[in-house]
Amino acid sequence: MANTLLTPTAVTRESARILHQKLNFVGACDRQYDDSYKNGGATVKGKFGPTLKIRMPNEYTVRTGLTMSAQDTSESSVDLTVSTVKGVDMSFTSSELALSLDDFSSRIIEPAMSVLASAIEADALSMYQDVYNLADGDTVAFGFNSVSDATTGLTKMLAPQSDRFMTMTPDHCNKFRKDTKGLFHDGDNIKQQYREGIIGRTSGFTMYENTLLVPHTTGTAAKVTGYLVNGASQTGSTLVVDTGTTTFLKGDVITIAGVFRVHPETKATTSDLQQFVVTANSGASATSLAISPAIVTSGAKQNVSGSPADNAAITKVGAGASETLSQSLAFHKSAFAFVTADLPLPDGTDWARREVVDGISVSLVRDFSISDRSFPCRLDVLYGHKAVRPQLAYRVHNDG
Repeated sequence: MANTLLTPTAVTRESARILHQKLNFVGACDRQYDDSYKNGGATVKGKFGPTLKIRMPNEYTVRTGLTMSAQDTSESSVDLTVSTVKGVDMSFTSSELALSLDDFSSRIIEPAMSVLASAIEADALSMYQDVYNLADGDTVAFGFNSVSDATTGLTKMLAPQSDRFMTMTPDHCNKFRKDTKGLFHDGDNIKQQYREGIIGRTSGFTMYENTLLVPHTTGTAAKVTGYLVNGASQTGSTLVVDTGTTTFLKGDVITIAGVFRVHPETKATTSDLQQFVVTANSGASATSLAISPAIVTSGAKQNVSGSPADNAAITKVGAGASETLSQSLAFHKSAFAFVTADLPLPDGTDWARREVVDGISVSLVRDFSISDRSFPCRLDVLYGHKAVRPQLAYRVHNDG
């Protein structure tokens, strides 16, 4: 078979293909917004600009009785900014450009795309800090029960049964395989698990192993934080507090005594305390905490049973002071959005090409250095990500 020539299209398409294969978390995110940024949409005049407004589903309350009570449709949106550029810079020699595409791919493109994919994937996984649901396994080892807790949590938040994913640390994946090896699996799953170490689908999730999930290190506040709510009837995303002397870090999860989660549709009070994530670092003796979700006590967007009482205690979930938590991430596809945009291509270069493989847009620009007959080359990806519906995700951590 004849070798495939190293054309700009062939090299760029191969780069995008390999990059796409290596992005398992990004590949499970919602990608429906990529079309907004085709053909330079993030930068070309008349397009959307770098910020895309993603409209959230409308919510309504239900009337009881015959008397009509009209309610306004209050639309809301979240902003997804497409402004991060990551790339890999290389230089080819004339002899390397004489290789076949397969050889060139294995020697040059694949190593470059591996490190680029890792950088993009690690950046996207930082969205865990926006997730306030935490399946607390602080005193037990990770196993089937940990995954089942995440399944239950997503169901309570009305996440659709389809398109549920779980990305696990290698240690969690190892413990899960050991914990479930004696349970029933069909023939294909047994073969994958024992020969390849692949878990596949379990407890409603399509599962992936990912080395890029980072542990979360918490602030110096203990589980009993010492902080109290300062003033009754508070709502919104800022909680005024007092009496504490320790710190919180972005991504720490807390509960407030007496503030319970409500059913997303009926607004009936549940038995679960609402969890909140701290959205900004706070110093010792803080007087306020930035939290998500915002406290909403009435109307279609109500999410809690009521405002916290004055002097209600604040408790940190699943971690002690300055504790490092190994965590995996369970989510529905619509919890996170990831978008790549087409970068404009320059004129007057040796090569300039852009290719899109399954929504991942990669641009390649190559020039020629007359001094040593080398070909400096850059591969770039312009992207953005956002936790658009963080209520449809769960962080799962365990001591073991």
